[in-house]
Amino acid sequence: MDSTTKELIDIFARTQDPQEMEVLFQEIFTPSEIGTLTLRWQLLKDLYEGKTQRKIAAEHKISLCKITRGSKILKTQGSYLKKVLDGIYGEKKKS
Repeated sequence: MDSTTKELIDIFARTQDPQEMEVLFQEIFTPSEIGTLTLRWQLLKDLYEGKTQRKIAAEHKISLCKITRGSKILKTQGSYLKKVLDGIYGEKKKS
């Protein structure tokens, strides 16, 4: 990863206040880019909940290709995103 990317990651990591993070998002990303990130996160949550790729594609009116990447990530051993989702939604899945 290049130094500029690492610097940006550091800025995001240091921003702990949700309101400041919202401002940072609005200042650095376009509304379209925020929409893309939001959709990607929703797809990951849907996959984590056990929805099928076809159902997700139909609900969000997107191609299966966009969903496949997220599916592969969640199936990868040691996936950080899987750990994050486990931390947020793991208890709900056990109920």
